[in-house]
Amino acid sequence: QVQPVESGGGLVQAGGSLRLSCAASGSSLRTYDMGWYRQAPGKQRELVAIETRGGSARYADSVKGRFTISRDNAKNTVYLQMNSLKPEDTAVYYCKEDQGFFGVRWGQGTQVTVSS
Repeated sequence: QVQPVESGGGLVQAGGSLRLSCAASGSSLRTYDMGWYRQAPGKQRELVAIETRGGSARYADSVKGRFTISRDNAKNTVYLQMNSLKPEDTAVYYCKEDQGFFGVRWGQGTQVTVSS
């Protein structure tokens, strides 16, 4: 595949949880920096969480304590566990794969809708 593929989005009530998955396009996930971004209607795409190849994670203030990024190198997959979801988390969520010298690739996104 030429781009990462996201899955796991859907409709959930406020306070609920979802886990997003991103299957990396390359076969060397352990060498990539990976990130999750989101874009709500009428808004710019924003960072949600990133994890470097060294394992350091960083989160947007709005999701700290509720979202967790993780990876399974054996499965070549990155996850975003989202708990205590709020209506303002509604957006299309995108996976970003940074292969360093070999460039950046984006997935096509998965819709997350949180109802109040």
